[in-house]
Amino acid sequence: MPIVFHPAYEATLPEGHRFPMRKYGRLAEILLARGLVPDGFVRPEPAGADLLTAAHDRAYVEAVLALDVPRAIEREIGLPVGASVVARSCASVGGTLAAARLALAHGLAGSTAGGSHHARRATGAGFCIFNDVAVAARTLQAEGTIARALVVDCDVHQGDGTADCLSVTPDLFTLSIHAEKNYPARKIPSDRDVGLPDGVDDAGYHAVLEAHVGPLLDALAPDIVFYNAGVDPHGDDRLGRLDLTDAGLLARDRFVVGEARRRGVPLVGVIGGGYATDIDTLAGRHALLFVAMAEAAGAPLR
Repeated sequence: MPIVFHPAYEATLPEGHRFPMRKYGRLAEILLARGLVPDGFVRPEPAGADLLTAAHDRAYVEAVLALDVPRAIEREIGLPVGASVVARSCASVGGTLAAARLALAHGLAGSTAGGSHHARRATGAGFCIFNDVAVAARTLQAEGTIARALVVDCDVHQGDGTADCLSVTPDLFTLSIHAEKNYPARKIPSDRDVGLPDGVDDAGYHAVLEAHVGPLLDALAPDIVFYNAGVDPHGDDRLGRLDLTDAGLLARDRFVVGEARRRGVPLVGVIGGGYATDIDTLAGRHALLFVAMAEAAGAPLR
């Protein structure tokens, strides 16, 4: 099972910044220690301007690459749009596209970043600069590699940016399962939004998955699934409003991966959001996605 990683995934932020940037490098260390990358990580080619404009307005792309984003947009993003953070964003987009191509070839693949689902066509927001899933899906469709895709977004926050970027492509279907009262306040409608009340637990969340994931796979017959496995639905997450446990997150990942696998649909996993204060705990939760995919692929685990 190929896993994509780039050293640029972990950008440099000012001391004390609230975004847990260290989780990307720590996740890679955990996956190596668990034997999930015996042949090493796949290193992607970072995205350039032409690739990014598959889902974003060129003027916005050029402003970001020139490190010339208006202060108002930078504040909405919540990250300093400097060289290190922009390099991270480009590597993340390239990583999701590379992982998607690997998933089409092998059935399953993942990137140890990605899921920047608040980045819209003409702006960024919510720690997201470029929308990696939207760029990858639109690129693959434009080149004829796929005709249809299903985005299963299980981050605790609604996938407003992905909905915006894919709104003109009906064969790229977006499903967002999120806490309804959480960020963003102004939600851009997905093809299907499932807004959950605060406090939904493992059992309640699993019932929602059963009601939507399999039936959509059957109805759409997509060529690939993009799975945003954000771990911020966890009850201990600083920015979540749901009450899943580690066991519930793993059951969620096993279910989504298994539903795609049973139908022979390639799946690419990206890690999405997670904001626990303890980096080891947080990275361990993100590792659950790769455990679930390794199990489905029959890979040995430590």
